[in-house]
Amino acid sequence: MPRCSCRSVAAPLLLALLYVSLLMAGAGVFWALESETEEERAQPISRDQWDQLLNRSGMEPPQLEAFIRDIIEAYKTGINLQQNATTLLGKWKFAGSFFFCVTVVTTIGYGNLSPSTTGGQIFCIFYALVGIPLNLILLNRIGQWMSNWVHRCSNVLGKKLSRPKTAKVLTSLCALGLGLLLFFFLPPLMFTSIEDWNYSEGIYYAFITLSTIGFGDYVIGMNPAQDYPPWYKNVVALWILFGMAWLALLINLCIGFLENCGDICQCCRTGAKKETEQDLSDASQDSNLQPVLKETTEKVEMFSSGDSMKPEIAD
Repeated sequence: MPRCSCRSVAAPLLLALLYVSLLMAGAGVFWALESETEEERAQPISRDQWDQLLNRSGMEPPQLEAFIRDIIEAYKTGINLQQNATTLLGKWKFAGSFFFCVTVVTTIGYGNLSPSTTGGQIFCIFYALVGIPLNLILLNRIGQWMSNWVHRCSNVLGKKLSRPKTAKVLTSLCALGLGLLLFFFLPPLMFTSIEDWNYSEGIYYAFITLSTIGFGDYVIGMNPAQDYPPWYKNVVALWILFGMAWLALLINLCIGFLENCGDICQCCRTGAKKETEQDLSDASQDSNLQPVLKETTEKVEMFSSGDSMKPEIAD
């Protein structure tokens, strides 16, 4: 009993240690890769450049700082101040609002767009309470439908090949490859064409989005100088929905694989137990081994009795 208790305590401790070690290792890698670039980007503007900016603007330092902050906030809200013209990106038009709703119910939450009015913030709370569970149910159903489709293909191929296990492996690999192609390798080509990203940035955005991490460093439709097609955000929203459903399919396949491994281990243990019992039964029926078994049984009974354990006292 104490040994079982120690095991029950040791397992969570080892898991927690592994978790903390993973976080520490990741922090070290990101520290080594990103800290130098951050320091380079954070180099303050030189005093000469600041003085030139003050002289050309004719503003006092507090006014200039406030003006710069206003420009930054205007750019964040999608206002383009280039080419002596002020244009609004229109984030809260219907297409932008639809894409925002997708980021809410999928819990991606890029952080680049959020309601600023009190009514919008209150509505967002209740909308998320309804939309997030509904989205999870929908993704689960789509993932199950995809999984059933893969199983049907596996059964058909297994009958033709007369090798069900091989067919199951082939169909799973095809589903994995098709999903990678449709949701990870092809969409970055569209992003490189419309968003002016490179291919690696498109792959990075695809994974961060479909995994619902949503850092917000790369978000579609956020360049005020870019003329986006009207269908662009709607297509990306559908890509997010089916891409997340494909991830749900992968999760279902992994769960099924682990369950099959558990069943195989259970069958192996059951088969070994039955084989041992059969060997003992065969040995008990063997006439040559019966005297040996009888003698062994008598010795076990003798040592298990209390009298046999008492020391003999000589007269």
